[in-house]
Amino acid sequence: MLDKSIFDPDDQMPLPFQAAQDYAQTVMAWAQAPLPSDVVATRDLPYGEHRLQRYNVFAPRHFRNAPVLVFWHGGGWTNGYRDYTTFMAPYITRLGMVLVAPSYRLAPENPLPAAFEDGLALLKALTADIAGLGGAPERLYLAGHSAGGHLSALVALREGDRRKAGLPEHAVRGCLPISGIMDLHHPAPAPGTLEERVYSMVLRKGVEDAVMSPLCWAAGNRLPMLLSYGERDSERVVRSNQRLLALLQLQSGPAVGRVETGSDHFQTHTRLSDPEHSWYRSLHKLVQSDRH
Repeated sequence: MLDKSIFDPDDQMPLPFQAAQDYAQTVMAWAQAPLPSDVVATRDLPYGEHRLQRYNVFAPRHFRNAPVLVFWHGGGWTNGYRDYTTFMAPYITRLGMVLVAPSYRLAPENPLPAAFEDGLALLKALTADIAGLGGAPERLYLAGHSAGGHLSALVALREGDRRKAGLPEHAVRGCLPISGIMDLHHPAPAPGTLEERVYSMVLRKGVEDAVMSPLCWAAGNRLPMLLSYGERDSERVVRSNQRLLALLQLQSGPAVGRVETGSDHFQTHTRLSDPEHSWYRSLHKLVQSDRH
């Protein structure tokens, strides 16, 4: 079922191209499928006062103290709904995990760093509330697709900001972003391009492109990181993930990159409709190896 408290197709700007529209229609249609009886859904939980500061939780029935996957939706920081993630719920809960699907404030009304600040606020709320919904507040794994992949990596890598937000030091245990835009900088974006939208719509100030880029926060990383992107992803996504991976592999935290054969930017997410997808196996392996 769709989360009626958040879904309104007229409350966001038009998506910039047909492939993005097709993707959104697909994952929103999947969100209407009934969930298995062993999945407990709790929707529209607040972590702030804004209407977009809400999250849904999908938990395996009767589980307690289960590891938690937080998965942020994509949409170029200007669009998207937490229902984009709902189709993953049966597969994540089958791994014995709780799935948290948040929404966050969107640009241009709320430019970055608003979404990043919402990520920190969400995790702070989870450390207080997720135990009552079956999750372990000290075992949080972060992921997301596209803009959501960017947000998950930025929250994971900016450890000092998590500490300032009051998060326990070891609450976040790993990060698995999918097709994330890891570098927002562009020296001369052409008018009308997605790169130009970052400066005209997404960032509060253009000079903050580095501050909002995960690529600039790799130093000192200790978290396990799995960076995934598609073989047919955009050049921007591919190059920024390759460059971030090279930096991460110089740090103490283990870092791995994976190219999804034949996948474009949107298929890297929609192909997770296959419960046997290798991304789920990688997530499960990471969680199983981190039991201390």
